[in-house]
Amino acid sequence: MILYRIPLLILAMGLVYLFIAPSEPLIFSLFFKLIPMVLILLYAFQQSPRRKSVTQWLVMIGIVFCMVGDATIHWFMIGLSAFLVGHLFYMTGFFKKWQFSLARFLTILPIAGYGIIMALQLTQAIVQDGNEHLMMPVVIYISVISVMAFSAIMTGNKWAVIGSILFLISDSILSWNMFLSPVPFADSLIMTTYYGAQFLIAHSLFTIEGSNNRLVW
Repeated sequence: MILYRIPLLILAMGLVYLFIAPSEPLIFSLFFKLIPMVLILLYAFQQSPRRKSVTQWLVMIGIVFCMVGDATIHWFMIGLSAFLVGHLFYMTGFFKKWQFSLARFLTILPIAGYGIIMALQLTQAIVQDGNEHLMMPVVIYISVISVMAFSAIMTGNKWAVIGSILFLISDSILSWNMFLSPVPFADSLIMTTYYGAQFLIAHSLFTIEGSNNRLVW
């Protein structure tokens, strides 16, 4: 029964953070921002079996590093580094569940195209703003999250796939809004896709060891 309550709590606390919680002082905002992630981590722990696989542990560690990124993103390089480490854990866990399919493998082409376009757009804007020191970290991050999405697709697990794509969308909105031009309702779009991504990645742990909920292609 608790597994049904936790998703509702995640939704409720996410809405509280987005529409009710104060943005100042910062400590209050961070507190409400992290509650949904704590619940998602709890959900991930309970979704996976008592004897957890290496992949399940790696994904849960990734969630922890993303929580650190949430708490420190105001200090951009610290938060970016924490998220990058989180994606490395996700990537490692997903690659351990590699299920080859030519159709899935060919998704490397649009993912690479996405990464190249985003890197070119962002690095140009970063240079124009005089923040050349951010170029390499941003390019590395785009590369890592793109590979993470590809690794999720290669598992064939639909929840991991959808979650990873939502993560790409969330980070794309964030980076576009931060470096290129304002995005309407950016905060709401970023956090709803982000919480959705993390929840679905956590939810994938229930089926990632088996053949259920795999994509047909």
